[in-house]
Amino acid sequence: MAEEITKEITNEPYIKCDGLVRIYKSKGIEVMALQGLDLEIQKGELMAIIGRSGSGKSTLLNLLGGLDTPSAGAVYFGGENLAEMNYAQLSDFRRDHIGFVWQKNTDNLLGYLTVAENIEMPLLFSTMSKKKKRERTRALLEAVGLSDKENSFPTELSGGEQQRVAIATALINEPELLLMDEPTGAVDKKTSIMLQDLFRSINRKLGITIVIVTHDISLVDRVDRVVMISDGKISSERIMKDEFRKKLEAGEDLEKAPDVQGEEEGDSHEEYAILDKAGRVRLSENMREMAGITSNRVKIHYEDGRIVIHKEDGV
Repeated sequence: MAEEITKEITNEPYIKCDGLVRIYKSKGIEVMALQGLDLEIQKGELMAIIGRSGSGKSTLLNLLGGLDTPSAGAVYFGGENLAEMNYAQLSDFRRDHIGFVWQKNTDNLLGYLTVAENIEMPLLFSTMSKKKKRERTRALLEAVGLSDKENSFPTELSGGEQQRVAIATALINEPELLLMDEPTGAVDKKTSIMLQDLFRSINRKLGITIVIVTHDISLVDRVDRVVMISDGKISSERIMKDEFRKKLEAGEDLEKAPDVQGEEEGDSHEEYAILDKAGRVRLSENMREMAGITSNRVKIHYEDGRIVIHKEDGV
């Protein structure tokens, strides 16, 4: 596992979310968590889905992981529609292809098992030999920097160490996709940065696709693509600049990350607005304020190879 492999990223998406709609009903009231969301993820990507509470990011994570089904639309893995799988097929698919890391360590680890036993737990019904299981467990412990904690219990570890054990546990079945829900939400800033570096290292060395769902904007500086979600739809994306990637790989100090809502463009990523299938684009509140747009009507025209949007005359 220590050898870095070459990731294969093709034009065909590894995961495709097509017009995802998710409606929840509570006490006779319908809440639309996702509103026709479209998203493509390439194999081997390291990306974060960032948004405020209630934006729909956790709902999207559950759909990507096959833990929930959409009210409309579909999630495709390699062209295969998850909604067409029965319960047993979906369970097998999750086991063979997806690893999960949750924010609460109590959801990831069993306190009465040692670190090694927790990591091996997903292999309980595997036909793999005991020796092979132990070898894989020790290799993962080395990969996350916890070789000396094999016989410790979760309660004897720090929050950051527990999250590293959770990551090793999620990787024991050698999944193609690792889904993380607020993995840095319960640790301090220093530990958060350490975990972020670990995510990037795992992505580079194992070639695994990693999708992190979070509101932690500090993750922006260490992932290749950032998808901003708002009101159940993708509002914008940020792609890491080549010059910043080179600085990151060289271990240089990072610039301060931009604001969570994407109103300010930082030095690390290039920001892009997203056109939906109907040709609609979202303008952030800050951008509308800077342009003096206070009405729900704007003027749009084509000028010198550009599409120009400006406020309505007299408004």
